[in-house]
Amino acid sequence: MELDIPLDAKTEDSEAVLPLPEVTWLALLEHQERQQTERAALAEVWEDHDLVFPSERGTPIEPTNLSRSFARLREAAGLPGVRLHDLRHTVVSLLMELGVPPHVVQAIARHADVKITLKIYAHANLDAMRQALGKLDGRLS
Repeated sequence: MELDIPLDAKTEDSEAVLPLPEVTWLALLEHQERQQTERAALAEVWEDHDLVFPSERGTPIEPTNLSRSFARLREAAGLPGVRLHDLRHTVVSLLMELGVPPHVVQAIARHADVKITLKIYAHANLDAMRQALGKLDGRLS
């Protein structure tokens, strides 16, 4: 099951509905509940900007604070070398490995052209290509 949310983007051309896997949607709903509790506790200082991931006071989070928060999360998860952008790369690589058509992966990743998707993530299919070519060995020998 997938659920959709509207997505504000950098450019008008990039704005679209962002489909989400159910596990992500459920995690966001739990986050929203926690955030409502935090908002109530900080009602006097909370500045509502309608953000999914605001600062502790509701304002836009500063990039350095986001980096610090992510560092704590990745350390707790035992992933010390993972960057935030690596999560995007992982999702796209997994989709490619699962055999999702490249044009669908391109749309999910919001790449302007499928060539970008294939150029950046073609290595993700290297093992699959080796297995496919390995099947030829039995036929050709």
